[in-house]
Amino acid sequence: MDDTATAILQKANPESWVKLHADYLYRYALSKVQDEQLAKDLVQETFLAALEKAANFKGDSTERTWLTAILRNKIIDVYRKRSSLSFQTEELANTEEEEFFNSEKGHWNPPSYPRSFGTETDLLTNKEFAKILQECLKKLPGLWLSVFTMRLIDEEQTETICKELKVTASNFWVIIHRAKVNLRSCLQKNWQ
Repeated sequence: MDDTATAILQKANPESWVKLHADYLYRYALSKVQDEQLAKDLVQETFLAALEKAANFKGDSTERTWLTAILRNKIIDVYRKRSSLSFQTEELANTEEEEFFNSEKGHWNPPSYPRSFGTETDLLTNKEFAKILQECLKKLPGLWLSVFTMRLIDEEQTETICKELKVTASNFWVIIHRAKVNLRSCLQKNWQ
């Protein structure tokens, strides 16, 4: 190893990565992919990629920021893989939508009317609700989950999501709508 590479590795300090950053990176990955084993694997892949790219680390940001950026790219790769594996036919999607809406009137069908989730003001702090929400998210098709997560959890811009997942803008909005409808339906069936 030459002196430049040694100096860069001293800035990056891979010996301390697990101790200083593993828990944070794991929680970050788990919040995005909702799969414990996959989150662990992504953190390991992040550390390996960081070791391979240590020469690129210039110290302009913190180690954690740099490692998180690498992990984020790994997560986007997972989203892409999910999206390529889970396209539904338009007919099936339309059938699902007809279950919830009356297309002639443009309103909910009576059995699908939105119901209250209770009187609690902040359901996301309720651990039981959060567990049910995670289970409902897991039931979404891969592409829907990827689009929903990137837009509503990661707060990515529509253009970025369309580019990363290779979907059109109109398809993006249909996916978001259907993901919300299915998520709401699952929550209504399983919460209270």
